[in-house]
Amino acid sequence: KSHVVDSKALRDARNACLPLLSEYNTEIGQNQDLFKAIASVQAQQDVLHLDDAQKKVLDNALKDFHLSGIALSEEKQQRFREINKKLSKLQSAFADNVLDATTAWTKQVTKEQLAGLPTSALDICKQAATQREIEGYVLTLEFPSFNAVMTYADDRKLRHEVYRAFVTRAADNSESPEFNNDALMVEILQLRQEKAQLLGFDDFTCLSLDKKMAESANEVNDFLNQLATKAMPFAQQEIQQLTKFAVKSHPIESLEAWDIVYFSEKLKHSLFDFSAEDLKPYFPVEHVIKGLFELVETLYGIKIKQKQGIDRWHEDVQFYQIFNADNELQAQFYFDLYARQHKRGGAWMGDYCGRYQTNDELQTPIAYMTCNFAPASGDTPALLTHRDVTTLFHEFGHGLHHMLTQVDYLNVSGINGVEWDAVELPSQFMENWCWQRETLDKISGHYKTGEKLPDDLLQKMQAAKNFQSGMAMVRQLEFSLFDMRIHQDRSINSVEQIQSALDDIKAQVAVVKSAEFNRFQNSFSHIFAGGYSAGYYSYKWAEVLSADAFARFEEEGLFNPDVSADFLNELLSRGGSRSAMESFIAFRGRKPNVNALLAHSGLSRRS
Repeated sequence: KSHVVDSKALRDARNACLPLLSEYNTEIGQNQDLFKAIASVQAQQDVLHLDDAQKKVLDNALKDFHLSGIALSEEKQQRFREINKKLSKLQSAFADNVLDATTAWTKQVTKEQLAGLPTSALDICKQAATQREIEGYVLTLEFPSFNAVMTYADDRKLRHEVYRAFVTRAADNSESPEFNNDALMVEILQLRQEKAQLLGFDDFTCLSLDKKMAESANEVNDFLNQLATKAMPFAQQEIQQLTKFAVKSHPIESLEAWDIVYFSEKLKHSLFDFSAEDLKPYFPVEHVIKGLFELVETLYGIKIKQKQGIDRWHEDVQFYQIFNADNELQAQFYFDLYARQHKRGGAWMGDYCGRYQTNDELQTPIAYMTCNFAPASGDTPALLTHRDVTTLFHEFGHGLHHMLTQVDYLNVSGINGVEWDAVELPSQFMENWCWQRETLDKISGHYKTGEKLPDDLLQKMQAAKNFQSGMAMVRQLEFSLFDMRIHQDRSINSVEQIQSALDDIKAQVAVVKSAEFNRFQNSFSHIFAGGYSAGYYSYKWAEVLSADAFARFEEEGLFNPDVSADFLNELLSRGGSRSAMESFIAFRGRKPNVNALLAHSGLSRRS
C-alpha cells in the first residue's frame, strides 16, 4: 500500500515486516520435512495420476527449494538467510530513496517560463501549485509534469534544469543527496553475487535465468546484440535527421539530452502535421475504459461491471468485477489511475490474491492496476495521450493474464509460475489493439462532442507510429545490456565501476550523447528494487512473443472468434501450469520468430 499512499507510519510498518517475511520465506524454502514430503509426492506422481498442472506445481516447488539453499550446509544456509534479509531491506530502501528524491524536488515558475506548454500541461502545473498553496505554477518530477516540460517547454535552460533534477534523483550530485543510492547499489550487487555463488552458480545472471525461458546469459546477450545490429542503422539515421532539423531550425550549436524530446516533438509535427496533444481530446479516460472493456468482452466472452461501496485507499480508485458467460464471478480488480503526491511513479499491475480451488470453495483472483495519468482539471475531464492509452491497455493485459486463468492451483494460476521473460507477453499483446481502427472507434470520443477519432488524425497517428523507433529500440537495449553486464561482472565493488559499465554499453548502442551528470542508474528501480534484476531483457524478449502472437490475429482476422478463443485457452488461461514455450507453440503452431516485431517496429528493412 505504501506504493500508492506513502506515509511514515505505513513505511515504518512495511519496513518492519519485510525482514520477517524474508526470514519466513527462506525458512520455508529450507525446511527439510517439507522438501522430503514434496519430493516423495513427485516420485509417486504417475501412481497418483497427477495432471500436468499438478506436476508443474511439484517441479516448481522443488526448484524453489534448491534455489532457497535446501542442499547447503547449516552454516551456508544461515548466511543465505542473512543475505536474503539484507537484500530485502536494501531493495526497499532503494525504492524509498527514489520516491523521496522525486517528491523532494519542486520548482515555482511563472506562466511566461512555461511558454510552449499546452493548456492541459499548464493545468497540471497550476494544480500542483494549488495543492501546495503556492502562487503561480509548480513543476515536479512526477511524470506528467516532467514529460510536459521535456516535450513542450521552449525555455532551454528550464528543460536543462528539470532534466538534470530527474536524472540525478537519488544520486550524490542531486539537490537532495541525503537520498543517495550509491552505496545501496554496490551492496545489492555484491550480495546478489554472493547468493548466486552460494547456490553454485557462476554469477547472478545464471541464478536469475534458472527460472526463465532464456537458457543462458550468452543467449540473452546474443539476442540483444542481434536486435542492436538491426536497430542501430535506423537509430543513427534518426539522430542525424533530428540533429540537422534542430540546428537548422533553432539557434543551437549541438543537440543535448534535454533537447531530444522537445525537438523530436517538433520534428514529428513538421513531418506528419501531428502532435500527441491533438489526440488527447478524443481520449477521455472514462470513454477509454468503457471501450477497453467492450473490446475484451468481445474477445473473451466476459462481462465487466463496476461495483460501488468497496473500501478504497483513495477516492479516485475504482473497483470492478468480471463475470463469465454463465454470469459467474470470475475475478475482481481495482483501477488507481492518476498521479498524486506520495504515490510511486510509473505503472504496474499487482495481485491481491490468485485463483485457488479447495475442496468446497473457489477463491477468485483479485488484481490492482496502477498508473500515473494526469487527473481531471477544472471542468475538463482526465484526458489521455495515446501513449497513456497504450499504458492502460498494457497493464490491463497483465491483469487479464492473472484474472482469466482457469488453473485451480495457486502456485501456477494466473501470473504465478510464469517465466519472468514471458510475463510481459499478454501486456504487450494488448498494446497492439490501440492502433486498430475497430478498437479506436470503441475507445475514442471527443470529450465535448463525442466524435470518434477522425480518419485524418488516425492516418497521421499511424504514419507517425514508428517515428524514431530505432532510437527507442536502442534505448531499451541499453538498459537491458547494462542490467546483464553489472549482474555478470562479479568484480564490481564501486559506483565508479557501475558507471564505467554503463558508459561501455552506451558506447556500443547509444546514439544520444549522455550528459556527464546523468546518474540514471541511481533510480533504476526495475533492477535494483523490482523483479527485473538480470531480467530487464524480458521486455524485448516478450515483445517478440507478443508481436508474433498478434500477427496471427492480423493473418486470420482481428475478431476471428477461433483465434481469440485459442489465445484465451492456450495462453491467457493457462497461467504457469506449463512452460511459456509450450503455451506459445500451442497457440501459434510453431516457435516464435523476430520478424513480426521488426515489421511492427518499422525495422524490417533499411531506408
